[in-house]
Amino acid sequence: MFVAVRLGTLEELEPNITAYRQAWKEAGHPGEGKVFLRAPVYVAETDQAAREEPEESIMYFYRYLGERLVDSATRSGVRAVEDRAARGGRLQTITYDEALRDKLIVGSPERVTDRLMGLQETLGLDGILCEMNCGTKIPHERVMKSLQLLCEKVKPRFH
Repeated sequence: MFVAVRLGTLEELEPNITAYRQAWKEAGHPGEGKVFLRAPVYVAETDQAAREEPEESIMYFYRYLGERLVDSATRSGVRAVEDRAARGGRLQTITYDEALRDKLIVGSPERVTDRLMGLQETLGLDGILCEMNCGTKIPHERVMKSLQLLCEKVKPRFH
């Protein structure tokens, strides 16, 4: 299963993953049921650079997603339980600090490694799909440098 934090937070994933794994076992499937996280990831040489460089792009993404959710809330077939208008409104007003805390994996190689290890331990993740250019506005050379740091300095710490 892939889980993401586009609308919720990293903290909110754990109960859903636990419910998924319980249902997996109750259905008689072997093992635990694999879980992969899809999340925006940005790695730079320093925490400050990692925080500053993707901010415009990431905030553009959340504002855009919020607008789309608000717009879709008025369309036929939308279930009230989805609460799209409220969720979209929340994404349109989220601060970068909130996004960093609740939705992103951003930092130096050391900070990103620590964050990923913590999430792996807390959520029992089997892997991660890294969104390296969340919002599509990070310059290509920075995306490539972030990917290089992820591959050379973060990935080797995981088995």
